[in-house]
Amino acid sequence: MAHNVWKIGGFILIACVLVLVFAVPMGPGLLELRDTGETTMSNDLDRKTPEYFLTGFGTHWSKNPEDLQVLVRSKANLARLEVIEVLDDTHARIGLTLPYSVPSKSWDVLTNHSIDGTLLLENGLFLSDRFIDESIVLADIDVEEYEADLPFHFPYQPRILESIRNLMLHVPMWFTMFVLMGIAFVASIKQLASARATAEDEKAESAVRVGLLFGFLGLVTGSVWARFTWGAWWVDDPQLNGALVTVLVYSGYMVLRNSLESAALRARLSAVYNLFAFVILIILLMVLPRFTESLHPGKGGNPGFNSYDLDSALRAAFYPAVIGWIFIGLWMHRINMRITRLNKKLK
Repeated sequence: MAHNVWKIGGFILIACVLVLVFAVPMGPGLLELRDTGETTMSNDLDRKTPEYFLTGFGTHWSKNPEDLQVLVRSKANLARLEVIEVLDDTHARIGLTLPYSVPSKSWDVLTNHSIDGTLLLENGLFLSDRFIDESIVLADIDVEEYEADLPFHFPYQPRILESIRNLMLHVPMWFTMFVLMGIAFVASIKQLASARATAEDEKAESAVRVGLLFGFLGLVTGSVWARFTWGAWWVDDPQLNGALVTVLVYSGYMVLRNSLESAALRARLSAVYNLFAFVILIILLMVLPRFTESLHPGKGGNPGFNSYDLDSALRAAFYPAVIGWIFIGLWMHRINMRITRLNKKLK
C-alpha cells in the first residue's frame, strides 16, 4: 500500500485542482471606456459633456453604486470623471468632464469601489480632439481609496480573462514531458554502457512514449489558449514552433525504433538518438526562445507570470497541478513499462 501513496496523492491533487479551476471565480477588471458619440448634461459642470460607456469584468458596481469613482491618470496628472448612471454590475455611463486643454492625449483609467477596490485599465482613454498643453496640471482632487472586499478568486488579466484557468492544464503538461524525457535521457546513458538491450532501453522507450502524449496535450491546450488570446490557433512564434519541432523529433525516435529488427542495435542507436533529442529539447524550449522576440510569456523580453499574475490564488492551484500531473505521468510510465514487458513475454 505504501508504494501506491504517491499515485493516490497524484489523483487527489488533480481532483482538487479541477475543482479549483472550475469553481473559483475570476477577479474584477476593466475592459474598455468607449465613446458613445453622444453628449449628456453634466451635474458637476452644468453643461453638456461627451458621454462614455465603461465596461467592467466581474465587477460589482450595482452594489453600492454611490461608491463608484472613475478617474483618469497621465503621469502626475489625475482627474475625476462623472459617474452619470450605474446600469448594472459591469456597465456604467460616464461623463467626460476634462477641460478642452489637457496635458496629454493618452490616459490610464482607474475605478475605485468598496467591493472591487482599485482597478486599472492602462491607456484606456485617448483624446484625439483635445488641445495639448503640457503646462496644465490636473491633480487637485480628493480620492477615496477602497480595499477590495472579495472572496478567494483568480486574478484578472487583460485579453486572457477566463482562459487563465488553462494555466493549470497547459503548463503542467510540459513540466511532465520534461520529467519523462529526463528519465529517458538518463536511461539512455545507462543503456550505452551495455552492448545488448537492457531494462534501461525499455525504460527510455516507455518514458518517451508517455512523454509524447503529454507533449501532444501541451500542443493542443496551447493552441486552444492561443485561439482565445491571440485570435489564431497557431502563430509563427519561436516557443510554439520549438515545441512542435521537439514533439516531431521525439516522434522520429519512435519511428527509428520500429524500423530496426535487431534488439541490441535498436537499443544502442535509440539511446544515441535520445541523447541528441534531449539536447534539442533544451535548446528549442529553454534557450532559443529567450533570445528571440516571442508572444509567449517569459520569452524575448516579454515578462512571464509575475507576482501579480501568479498570485497566491493561482499558486494554490498551479503548484499542486504540476506535482499531480507529474505523478500521473510517472504512473502511466510504469504501466507502459509493464505492458511492454508483458508483450515480450507473450511473444
